[in-house]
Amino acid sequence: MIQIEKLRKVYRARGRAVAAVDGVDLEVREGEIFGVLGRSGAGKSTLLRCVNLLERPDTGRVVVDGQDLLSLSGGELRRARQGIGMIHQHFGLLGSRTVAGNVAFPLEVMGVPRAERAQRVAELLELVGLSEHAKAYPAQISGGQKQRVGIARALAGRPKVLLSDEATSALDPETTASILELLRDLNRRLGLTVLLITHEMDVVKRICDSAAIMRDGRVVESGKVRDLLLRPGSELARGLFPLPEATVRPGTTVVDVTFEGDSADRPFVSTLARTYSIDVNILGGAVEEIGDARIGRLRIELPGDPQINAAQLAHLREAGLTVEVHGEAAHDGEAAVQDETAADGGTAVDGGTAVRGEDPLATEEALS
Repeated sequence: MIQIEKLRKVYRARGRAVAAVDGVDLEVREGEIFGVLGRSGAGKSTLLRCVNLLERPDTGRVVVDGQDLLSLSGGELRRARQGIGMIHQHFGLLGSRTVAGNVAFPLEVMGVPRAERAQRVAELLELVGLSEHAKAYPAQISGGQKQRVGIARALAGRPKVLLSDEATSALDPETTASILELLRDLNRRLGLTVLLITHEMDVVKRICDSAAIMRDGRVVESGKVRDLLLRPGSELARGLFPLPEATVRPGTTVVDVTFEGDSADRPFVSTLARTYSIDVNILGGAVEEIGDARIGRLRIELPGDPQINAAQLAHLREAGLTVEVHGEAAHDGEAAVQDETAADGGTAVDGGTAVRGEDPLATEEALS
């Protein structure tokens, strides 16, 4: 549905050139919710605005629903944009118009007849749960209700694609949850393809099918959320499941074990301890509901070096678990954690603790 190829956008000011988006490749499949995660200044908003050409990239391609937007004429681009709705961070409502008037505004611009416009506005307000507030003004409704108006307005032209620019960052946690639930419901009921940007890990955890992490204008990790969480060395996994510092003591093996689905209900720690007659020390862990699946991460410590624990590590992998070994060596030539992420910014490991020239995107707090 959305293909972004080698996208680059450079801003120039005072003799300096800054690449806000630097060679980004991204694909958003039809009907999925795709989250782009990153700190302020990572290039997320610029990337999103390039999708509907509110910002025109310097190089690259933007293909939405089979149309290469950069190749379209002015009139063709305006028609293509009708199929792309956008939700703004700070609502962007017109204070002089009622709730119904704000939702009707894009329909007026498109030249939709009055009777048809009124019917469409009523449908949209019912869809977002604001029918009783149709005659209210923005100053008379809450932040969450304002965002619902923004969502209804974005859907006015029956778009296939919905862009969300930090739509929940100005809302309290309870309201955020309700807006995310609404977006997921609209995605399923209307078949919308949603591309959203956020700095909140919780947004990705709650509704995203796929995700990408941006840093310094580049995508450093992308894929389906489930696949990323099960990928050794994944930044997304570290962010969604923050674990205590991995200090590897001499003569021990520290292992991060990621599990999902049926394996989340198996007593693999006690089974491992009984099978090999060893003491297993649990250092930390968490289990989360990610979409429709239960996924968890556990950090354990085994007695002995990784070479001594080769059979134990193989046992965990054969049970369908994802295993990451901290320390200087790993069994059978398998890369240890310090090597698994070397291609992603050159992470090194010192005693099991991730060290990066730039701060890793490891926790939600780090993104704030």
